[in-house]
Amino acid sequence: MKFFKRVLSTIVGMTIFVALCFLILFLFLFASAGSGDNLITVKKNTVLELDLNKPIDDYGGRFDYSKVPFFPNEPEYDGLFNIIDAIHQATDDKKIKGISIKNNSIRAGMAQTKALRDALLSFKESGKFIVSYGDFYSQKDYYLNSVADTIYLNPVGALDFKGLSMERMYYKDFQEKYGVKMEVIRHGKYKSAVEGYISQEMSDANREQISVFLQSIWDEMRKEISNSRNISSDELNMLADELAGRTATRALNAKLVDKVGYEDEYEAGIQNAMGKNTLVNRMDMYEYARYTGKRKATDASSDKIAVIYAQGQIMYAEGDETTIGQGVMNEALKEARENDKIKAIVLRVNSPGGSALASELIWREIELTKQVKPVIVSMGDLAASGGYYIACNADQIFAEPNTITGSIGVFGTIPNMHKLAENLGINAEQVGTNKNSIEYSVFEPMSDEQRALIKEGIEDIYDLFTQRVADGRGMTQAAVDSIAQGRVWTGNDAIKIGLVDEIGGLDMALQAAADAAEVSNYQILELPVYEKDLQSIINQYTGGYVQTKEEILREELGDQNYQLLQKMKKLTQMQGPQLLLPYEIEIK
Repeated sequence: MKFFKRVLSTIVGMTIFVALCFLILFLFLFASAGSGDNLITVKKNTVLELDLNKPIDDYGGRFDYSKVPFFPNEPEYDGLFNIIDAIHQATDDKKIKGISIKNNSIRAGMAQTKALRDALLSFKESGKFIVSYGDFYSQKDYYLNSVADTIYLNPVGALDFKGLSMERMYYKDFQEKYGVKMEVIRHGKYKSAVEGYISQEMSDANREQISVFLQSIWDEMRKEISNSRNISSDELNMLADELAGRTATRALNAKLVDKVGYEDEYEAGIQNAMGKNTLVNRMDMYEYARYTGKRKATDASSDKIAVIYAQGQIMYAEGDETTIGQGVMNEALKEARENDKIKAIVLRVNSPGGSALASELIWREIELTKQVKPVIVSMGDLAASGGYYIACNADQIFAEPNTITGSIGVFGTIPNMHKLAENLGINAEQVGTNKNSIEYSVFEPMSDEQRALIKEGIEDIYDLFTQRVADGRGMTQAAVDSIAQGRVWTGNDAIKIGLVDEIGGLDMALQAAADAAEVSNYQILELPVYEKDLQSIINQYTGGYVQTKEEILREELGDQNYQLLQKMKKLTQMQGPQLLLPYEIEIK
C-alpha cells in the first residue's frame, strides 16, 4: 500500500510541478506590475497572531535564482530576526493593538526563545497587550508565554514545569556485541562528543559540566519567569519539584496561569478587551514580518552594516542555509569587506562547530576583514567548538545568558568493522610500496603507528585552536588551556572567564558595530546569498507531494531510529579532525 501511495504521490507531484512552472511565469509577470508590499495591508484594530509551529532559524535567507528564468529573487522573511523586527515595528504601529500567542511546541533554541521573549517584553512595556493560550505548555513554551499579561490554559491541559534535564546514549557494549565500533582520538577531558563510543556510562567530568550549564540556564529561566509572574525564584523551584502545573487547576492555584478556559473563551476575552462593538482584525506574525521587511528594504540610508549568518554545522563544503561552508561564508565576508557602503560587520554565530579545516579557513577570512572594518560577533543558541573558533578573533563578542559556548577541544572518529568482518569470515590484505603507503582499513585493527599519527594531528590542531583563542582574547595559551579541554559554558559563565565581552542579543551587537564604525543611520544588509537552481525549486515545490528518501526512511524506521541513523550518517561525512560540541543539546 505504501509503495502505491508513493507512486501516486510522485505522479501528482510531477503534475503539480508542471502547473507550477506556468504559475511561476504568471507570478513573475504579476509581481512586475506592482510592488509586493502593496499586496499586504494592515487594518486598524489589528491583533498579531504568533504561532511558532515550525522550526525557527536565525536567518530566513536570501536566495539567488538567476539560474532559473522568470523566477523572482525575493528574500524570505521567516527568520528569527524577521519576527523580532516585526514585533519592534508593531510597537510603534498605531494599527497594531496587541499580540496573541498560541503555540504548544515552540521549535527554537533557548537563546532564540530568550531573544524572542525580550522583544515581546519590550512590546508589552509600550502599553500594548499580550495574551496567551495553550492546550499544553512545555517548559520552553511557558518560558516564552510567561511574558503575557494573561495566560489561558485548557481545562484538561497541563503545564510541564519540572526543571531541566538531558539524556546521553552510550554504545560501548553495543559495539563490542556487534563488532562495529568507532576508533576515537581526542584532546580534552570534557570533549565528550565521543564518550558514548568509549564508555558505557557518563564520566564525572561530563556529568559536572552538564550539571553546571543546566543549572545556569534554569536559574536564568526562573529569574525571568519570576519577574513576569511575580513569583519568587525559590517558590518556582518548589513548584517545579511538586509538578504544580501537571493539571490546569493546580497550575491556576499555583498562579502559573491566570485563567482556565477554552480557546473560544480566550478569543471572546480578546474581543471584550478591545470592545464588544469593535471589529477586531487578525494578522499572522509572519505576514506582518513580510510587510515590514519589504518596507524596510526601501530604506534609502547609504551606510550599511552587514549581518552575516553562520548557522548550522561547519562542513568543508560550499555551504547552504542549513550548513556553514567556507565557500558561501568567505564569499559573504569578502563582499562585505570590499563594499565601501558597508561600514561594519556583525557575524551571527549559531553553530555547534564541525570541520577544523573549514573553521580555520573562515577564521582567516575574518582576520583579513577585521583589518579593514569592525567585526562584532553575536552568539545565538550555540557558538561552541568550531563555532567559537570562527568567533574568537572578533573585535567584540556578545552572547545571550543561555548561549552554549566554549567547547575548545578536538576529536577524530574513524569507524572500524574488523571484529564484524572476522565473525563473517572476511579478511582484508594490503600491499604497499612504502612504510606508510597503506591507508587505514576499516576491516583491520588500527595500528599503533596509525593511532600515533592521528593523535599528533589532533594535538597540533588543539595547540593551534588554543593559540587562536589566546591571540583573539588577549590571554595566555596556558590560561586558555585551563578553561578549555572541551568544556562548555553558558554565556553567563563565559563572560566571567573572558570568552565573551558582553551579555546581549543581536540588537546590542548591531549598536556596538554602529559605534565602532561611527555611524548612526544605517541599513542592515543580510548575508550570505544562497544560489539556487531548478532542482532545488523542484524539491521546494513538490516536497509536500513527493516523499523524499529521508521522509520514507523516517516513516519506515520510526522517528527515534531515524534520528540515530542521521547521527551515524553525520559521523561518516566528517572529514579530518573535528571541532564539534560534545553532544547535541536537547534540554528537556
